[in-house]
Amino acid sequence: MEANDAFKQAITNGYQTTGKAIQLGSALFNGTPQAGLFVNLPLKTLNRHGLIAGATGTGKTVTLQIIAEQMCANGIPVLLMDLKGDLSGIARAGTTNPKIEERHAAIGIPFAPSATTTEFLSISQQPGVRLRATVSEFGPVLFSKILDLNETQQGIVAMLFKFADDHHLPLLDLKDFKQLLQYSTDQGKDEIQKQYGNIAPASVSTILRKVIELETQGAEQFFGEKSFEVSDLIRTDINGKGIASVMRLSDIQDRPKLFSTFMLCLLAEVYNSFPEAGDLEKPKLCIFIDEAHLIFNEASKALLDQIEAIVKLIRSKGVGLYFCTQNPYDIPDAVLAQLGLKVQHALRAFTEKDRKAIKKTAENYPISEFYKTDELLTSLGIGQALVSALNEKGIPTPLAAVHLRAPLSRIGVLNEQELSETIGGSKLVAKYNEAIDRESAFEILTAKLKEAANEEEETEEETQERKKPAKEEKSIIEKASENTMVRQIGRTVFKEVARGLLGVLGLGGTTKKKKKGWF
Repeated sequence: MEANDAFKQAITNGYQTTGKAIQLGSALFNGTPQAGLFVNLPLKTLNRHGLIAGATGTGKTVTLQIIAEQMCANGIPVLLMDLKGDLSGIARAGTTNPKIEERHAAIGIPFAPSATTTEFLSISQQPGVRLRATVSEFGPVLFSKILDLNETQQGIVAMLFKFADDHHLPLLDLKDFKQLLQYSTDQGKDEIQKQYGNIAPASVSTILRKVIELETQGAEQFFGEKSFEVSDLIRTDINGKGIASVMRLSDIQDRPKLFSTFMLCLLAEVYNSFPEAGDLEKPKLCIFIDEAHLIFNEASKALLDQIEAIVKLIRSKGVGLYFCTQNPYDIPDAVLAQLGLKVQHALRAFTEKDRKAIKKTAENYPISEFYKTDELLTSLGIGQALVSALNEKGIPTPLAAVHLRAPLSRIGVLNEQELSETIGGSKLVAKYNEAIDRESAFEILTAKLKEAANEEEETEEETQERKKPAKEEKSIIEKASENTMVRQIGRTVFKEVARGLLGVLGLGGTTKKKKKGWF
């Protein structure tokens, strides 16, 4: 069914752009795509963040891939958080088929398969460019928030960071910080308390348990050197197209603490490193976070507050954040309010609770004279979505149901050989994949503790030596007894010797009587 003039005019005026834009697809009118009636996303407002939501199987991840590859085609680098492992296909050109040809004919856009230059990154043992950060780079505030410490414990962490800075103790990995905790309650206790204040052993024990909890989720692989430079995320290829950095996270889905730690560190580093940019013609970088509920569901309140603050401020650095999740209410209200682009795929109403959620979701979108939003949310097909964006002036566009284009890259995962080829051609692998374990707080403090232990052992030996009793003088009685005994023994020996000699000479012994008749 062809759209009426009022609908055409509303879509044209709402999504018309004077600068460069992404063609997301064509508008739907009564369920029919209107060829050439494009829904465009201006590059200028892509740093205002976005949301891609919808039930399982409605095409959220494919929509993420479409937007990301179109950003790269327009010279905007992207970072993709790939928790399911199905975004690697962006590195290879897609293939056409009758369904794709039919879809693009209905939209009015030709289909020309192409690949996106891609880097594969990893914070675990998966192949790819290894991302690391040092404990020092987190700083005491952020590190405390990750560990979910109370105010007293945060103060101790700040004190220990200050002590490490003042005494040139590099805090590079978790074993450095754990050794510093041990030192603060052992040999260094008096030194630290004298200069910085008292440290409660119970608080140190709690902090140590929190560090171990983080360590059990694999964080020891993330903390260390060489630190990843976020400037490597904003590279373009030789043709001026943005490079897609795909973060392989499929093996940490069950470790949300590590994922939250990584995300917070990355966002904080991007915010601190990038200069203020104001309103640019296009963003410097866009970050897509698939399965975003993993960040927010497991995050502490302190961590959520930090993320919310960064989301509100990072736009001015020329960075856009895009969250992909099933339900918009997986995202905190403070973050949801900052998202200029909303792409809502179909929702399913299987229960009374689902129907209430759909009505509530419909209220998040502009009122439209052409759609009944709550009914449309349950009738959208795969590859169709409701879209609300910001135009070039930052004004919300009219609500549009969109028949989305297909990705130009492959839908699905790369095989092991393709993955190895892509990683093998990376210039960043040689830069970051060699682990560096230089002398840091662990080695320095271990040497101090060992030296102190040796000194203590030597001191103890000297003390024991001094405590040994001197050789006691014998009493007069004992001496006299000994002398008497010696004299007795001497006389006895003399007698026996004399008797022996006299016997030999025939002079000794008792004189016997002469036998009769002998003379």
